[in-house]
Amino acid sequence: MSKRKILIVDDEPNIVMSLEYAFKKKAFEVFVARDGTEALDIAEKQLPNVILLDIMMPQMDGYETLKRIRENNDLKDTKVIFLSAKNKVTDMEKGLQLGADSYMTKPFSIKKVIADVEQLIT
Repeated sequence: MSKRKILIVDDEPNIVMSLEYAFKKKAFEVFVARDGTEALDIAEKQLPNVILLDIMMPQMDGYETLKRIRENNDLKDTKVIFLSAKNKVTDMEKGLQLGADSYMTKPFSIKKVIADVEQLIT
């Protein structure tokens, strides 16, 4: 069985650390990016199954990052879940219209994030 790969994109170290730990325990190969530019770079090299994407980040926000992921032929079918503190309906709608597979608001339950990811890639 090929190793399941996940890319966690967030500029908050505590969130990254807790997610990274949880997914490694579930036998995922975990990659981490702190902003959208770095995320695209890693995604193109590693081709993850799932990308957990924050919206408010330095340099390139999550919306722009997702647009570029969807424009890339190698990445266009990658599952993307927004994890964001932006919890207005308009933010969620924008994220889903841009092609996110799911949208979760912070603070989130790590169990729920893992369950969502497992569901998306089975």
